[in-house]
Order: sequence, then C-alpha cells, then structure tokens
Amino acid sequence: MKGSVNLDVMTQTRFATYARLCGRVLARGHARSGDVAAISGYLGRGRTFDEAVAVFADAYSHQTERDHAALVDAVRSGRITAVAPH
Repeated sequence: MKGSVNLDVMTQTRFATYARLCGRVLARGHARSGDVAAISGYLGRGRTFDEAVAVFADAYSHQTERDHAALVDAVRSGRITAVAPH
C-alpha cells in the first residue's frame, strides 16, 4: 500500500517519527527474504554473485560520497538550508 504525508507542514519531531517508521517498514520488507537453501541453490557455488555485490557496494559507496559532497556544497552556497538534529 502507498501513502503520503505533507512534508511542508511537518514538524521536526513528527518528521523524525515518520523517518523512523519508514525505516522500520523498509527493514521489515527486506527481512522477508526467501528460503536460505533455495537462494543458495539458485546462486550456486561460484563467485559471480559475490563479486557483483562487491562491485555494486563499491560503486554505491562512491555515489554516496558524491551525493554528500553535493549536499554540503548546496548548504554552503545557500541553495538549500540544513537543520542540525537536536
């Protein structure tokens, strides 16, 4: 199911609660993976999947660093405003 909230009028406290709820729902969804034996059988004994996940994780970490640098630059230049957590 889908839902939405109006972030423009949400208080910091309610946003923090909303973010925690979203994280919890996402974690529960990811925790409902398939049968371990079936997944293992599907993946096989090779290293292809392991290597693909490692390459993805490395690329993802670099993208995260670029995204953070862009965020910091946007805050420093005044394009956006950031609020420090309490």
